Amino acid sequence: MSLLNQIFNRGLIGAKCKTCLTLAISRIKLLQNKRDTQLKQMRKEIAQFLLSGQEPIARIRVEHIIREQNIWAAYEILEMFCEFVLARVPIIESEKECPLELKEAVASIIFAAPRCSDLPDLLTVRNLFGSKYGKEFIAAATELRPDTSVNRTIVEKLSVYTPPGEVKLKVLKEIAQEYNVLWDSSKTEAEFNKMPEDLLNGPKHISTVTQFPESRKESSKALNRESSISSQRGPVQPLKPPKTSATLESASPTKVKQSSAESPKGRPVSSESLDVLERARAAIAAADRASAAARAAAELVKVNL
Repeated sequence: MSLLNQIFNRGLIGAKCKTCLTLAISRIKLLQNKRDTQLKQMRKEIAQFLLSGQEPIARIRVEHIIREQNIWAAYEILEMFCEFVLARVPIIESEKECPLELKEAVASIIFAAPRCSDLPDLLTVRNLFGSKYGKEFIAAATELRPDTSVNRTIVEKLSVYTPPGEVKLKVLKEIAQEYNVLWDSSKTEAEFNKMPEDLLNGPKHISTVTQFPESRKESSKALNRESSISSQRGPVQPLKPPKTSATLESASPTKVKQSSAESPKGRPVSSESLDVLERARAAIAAADRASAAARAAAELVKVNL
C-alpha cells in the first residue's frame, strides 16, 4: 500500500511542481518588466534632485534604487533556476535524494521562496520539495547551513541591509552621468565618510571646560575664599556654651569681673587664650558663611538644570 502511495504521490508532486514552476517563471518575467519601468522613473527623479541641489533626498532615495536593483538581479537568477529544475522534474521524481547537479537550484528556490512575497508559486514548490526530501532538507537550506549549496549571489541580493556609502556614491554618479547632470559630489562624499555616532556608549570626547552663569561663578568664588580663610586660621577649638543674660544679671559684679579675667578654676586667662577664642569664633562664623554659600550654589545648579 505504501508503495502505491509513493507512486501516486510521485506523479502528483511532479505535475504540481511543473505547473507552479511554469507560473513562477511567467510571474518573474512580468515583474521584471514592471520593475524595469519603475527603476527608470526612480533614477530620473534622483537626477532631478541632484540637478536642483536636493542631495539629502537623493541620498535617501538611492537606497531604494539599490534595493530594487538587488531584487531584480536575484529574480534573474531565480528564473534561470526555475527553468533548470522544470526541465529536470522527471529526474527529481525518479530519485529519492536530490541530484547533485540540482542541489544548488533546489536549495536556492527553498531559501528565496519566503523572501519573495510577490512570487507565491515558489512557496508551493518549496512545500513540494519538503514533502519529497524532508523537513531537515528545508531547514538546512533556509538556515544556510554549511552542507547546503544556496547560491551566494541570491543570499546577498535578498539580504536586508543598508548599502555602504561607496555603493550609494557609485550609483549616484552613474545616474548623474546618465542624465548629464553636472554634480559636485564632494558634500555627499564627506557625508558618506562621516563616522556614525555611537549612541549606545555616548560621546568619546568630554569637554573639561564648563561654562557657569555669573551667579554660579560668584558663589564658587565666595566658597573658595571662605574655605581658604578658614584653612589659614587653623583648626577650630571646642567652645563652651555662652552664658545667658539672666545668668549675667544674677552674678555679682565682682564675680563677673573675675570670670572675665580668670578661668573656671580660678587661674588667670592669658591674652593668648582670649585671642584663640576670638579666632575660633571667627572660624565658626566663616564656616557658617561657607556652608550658606555652598547651599546657595547647589540651589542655583538645581534651578539651571
